Amino acid sequence: MSKTKRGVALVTGASSGIGLATARALRRDGYQVFGTSRKPAANTSDGVTMLVCDVTDDSSVQALVDHVVSRAARIDLLVNNAGIGLLGGAEESSAVQAKALFEVNVFGVMRLTNAVLPVMRRQRGGRIVNLSSVLGLIPAPYSALYASTKHAIEGYSESLDHEVRTQGIRIVLVEPGGTRTSFEENLTRADRPLAVYDAARADAEKVMREIVETGDAPEVVADMVVKAANAATPRRRYTAGKVARQVSLMRRFLPESFVDKGLRKYNKLPLKLTPPASSTSVAHQAT
Repeated sequence: MSKTKRGVALVTGASSGIGLATARALRRDGYQVFGTSRKPAANTSDGVTMLVCDVTDDSSVQALVDHVVSRAARIDLLVNNAGIGLLGGAEESSAVQAKALFEVNVFGVMRLTNAVLPVMRRQRGGRIVNLSSVLGLIPAPYSALYASTKHAIEGYSESLDHEVRTQGIRIVLVEPGGTRTSFEENLTRADRPLAVYDAARADAEKVMREIVETGDAPEVVADMVVKAANAATPRRRYTAGKVARQVSLMRRFLPESFVDKGLRKYNKLPLKLTPPASSTSVAHQAT
């Protein structure tokens, strides 16, 4: 399609941050854009039609897709951006909280994808861009569950792409690094914090804040989404921003021990550990 008429795009989580920047960038590029938010927003914003959708609810997702198709007759591009964050040690979150995180970040993506795939199949073409993260490539202390959702999206997207490629549909990943968005907006904290992690968790939150404050503008990620959406022969994944590219290269080419040490240093975790005294040595000390 020409730049003046790219097609119809649906962007989840488009009320702010990366989602809003992406919706606006796609609109400027010639797409008819529908954006979603969890709560009612202005009907239109910069030419983007805003709709309400709860990605954790099957009926809400299907109603959204049906509505877009009824208005625009097709969906050429789906950008799965909606997501939430979680800060805390892995054992500090209950199973209930972990499931709630996966409901949005993983199963929300699956719901939208499953609802849109039949539409794209009827059209004999379409593209789905899933927002991952550099945390889908590397470990992240005190973001273990969030990183797990992004690792899941990486595996899901790459596998699905092989399944639907012969139907004219491609699945592409965009991996941002730190991005200047509202830090508090979509971040939750562990629901059963443990004192043993208090100091290190506080350091992790400080590092996260610094990453956000010095990160890329949302428009950097949005431009990469547009590139991934329009590429005639898309790559499997696109890193967005200088830090994301550096992390990707580091993970691919540097020794595991080097990466491990660098991550601990970056996250202000001790490089050398003093093992706890064994029960035998404690008994000897007592005698």
